[in-house]
Parts: sequence; structure tokens; C-alpha cells
Amino acid sequence: MKQLLVCLFSVLALYGGVVQAKVNASVTGQGITRDDQEAVMWRRLIATRGDVRAQYNLGVIYANGQGVPQDYYEALKWFRLAAVQGNTLAQYNLGVMYANGQGASRNYPAAAQWLHLAAAKKYARAQYSLGVMYSNGQGVPQDYQEAAKWYQLAAAQGNMRAQFNLGVLYANGHGISQDHQEAMKWYLLAAAQGYADAQNNLGLLYAEGRGVAQDYVQAYMWFSLAAARGGSEAQGNRDEAATKMTPSQIAEAQRMARDCKQRNYKNCDAGMVQGHGEDSALGGLIPDRDNR
Repeated sequence: MKQLLVCLFSVLALYGGVVQAKVNASVTGQGITRDDQEAVMWRRLIATRGDVRAQYNLGVIYANGQGVPQDYYEALKWFRLAAVQGNTLAQYNLGVMYANGQGASRNYPAAAQWLHLAAAKKYARAQYSLGVMYSNGQGVPQDYQEAAKWYQLAAAQGNMRAQFNLGVLYANGHGISQDHQEAMKWYLLAAAQGYADAQNNLGLLYAEGRGVAQDYVQAYMWFSLAAARGGSEAQGNRDEAATKMTPSQIAEAQRMARDCKQRNYKNCDAGMVQGHGEDSALGGLIPDRDNR
């Protein structure tokens, strides 16, 4: 059975790119219309006069190719102008673009600098991203204890990737004392948001009896849920667990998995920790209407 995951997410996969903003530019997919050109022209005029919101929105428009050809160089330029004025989302996006080498050569120290600014303002994605950078030593000295701090802050706001990575640190004793029960707590929170890797790791804890009594029925249930969501190792783990179970136990685990999925992964475990997702009122993302 595959061991607990020890690799942490690369900064290159942070939420698939830049944060979306609510902008008026059309996404036509058919080239640039006269109206699109005029909208961009007026935004550019306002942005060149120092309007931080217009600068940020222009960055989004160019980064996503909304009504204009995608141009990371232009996006980086406008994000930087908004970022130096303190716009949180622009600071985060600038950090992501430097980490990804979009619009400029890849520069992890610069990425860390901008992410620190956004993270200091309690932006969960930036906090998670810093955790990744400290875990991997990208632009900063590798420091699992510092990584755990940033993951904890993001995880408390419901960031499922941070919850999962914090669980990994607890499971492996990196930067914090090894504690499988704490690992389970954070995996459960991420699993309740449908995170396949967390569901797979919960299955492993049950299968191996780490931090909880060994229970192949619970293990099979979590492996099944993870496999259904594309978990790369979960199907093999589920099949291996099945070799240690009776037909009635397998049937019960399958029923539990169906019930759990119908409940949208909530309250699927007797020890389920109640938490808050990224859209809860106790954290979540900085609203677009007030992102400075």
C-alpha cells in the first residue's frame, strides 16, 4: 500500500494562475472587437492616472486574454503598478507570475517578497503559497517550521491545500512533532471539501492504524471516494484493502462511500472535525470589492 504522501505542492500549480477579477471586458474568443478595444483603452487611460483598481483589472485582462491577446508582460506591468500601491490581489498575482516565469524570468526571491506582502494581510492563498515556498526552499531557505506556520494560517481560513499539506507535515514530523491524530484532523477538513489526496491519506491512516484504530471498512470508503475524484494512488490502495476484507465489509464500505458522496463529503467519519470551507464567513478570500 502506498505510503503517506510526502511531496508538497509546487508553487507552479497555485490555483491555476492569477486570481479572477470582476471586469467588464468581454471574452469573445473571436478576436478583439471595437467595443473591446474601446473598453481597454478607457481602462488604460484611468490606470495611467494611478487608479489602482483599473491597474489591477488591466492585469487580469491581459493575463487571461479577455478581449485582448494574452500578454503576460503587460499583465505583469499592471499588476506591479497596483501592487506597489498595496493592492492585495495584485501582490499575490505578481508573486505567482514571478514563480511561474510569466511575463518575466522565473524569480523565486521576488515571488516570495510579493507573497509575503499579501500573506501579511491575511490572504489565504498567499499564506498557502508561502508555505509551499518554505517547504521546497524556493526563494527562501527551506524551513518546515516556517512552512507549518503559513499553512496553519491558511488552513484556519479553510484553504484545503494548506489543510492537506499541514496534515502531511504532522504525519511526517517535518517542522512539528509527529502526530497522526493531528494529521487526521487536517486531512478530514480537506477531505470534507472533496480533496482527493486528503481522502486517500485518510484511507492510509485507517488501513495502517496510525492515530486511529485500524479499520479497513473506513479505509476502503476513503480510498473509493479519492479514486472517484481521480486520486492517482487511491484505486490501487482500495484494491489492496479489499484483499483484507470480507464481501460484507466491502459492501458496507461501498454503501458508506455512496452516502458520503451524497452528503457532499460532510460528516462521513465518526471523528469528523467540523470546519469551514474557503467560502465561509470565518476566513476565505478577500472580497473583490475591497482587495487592497
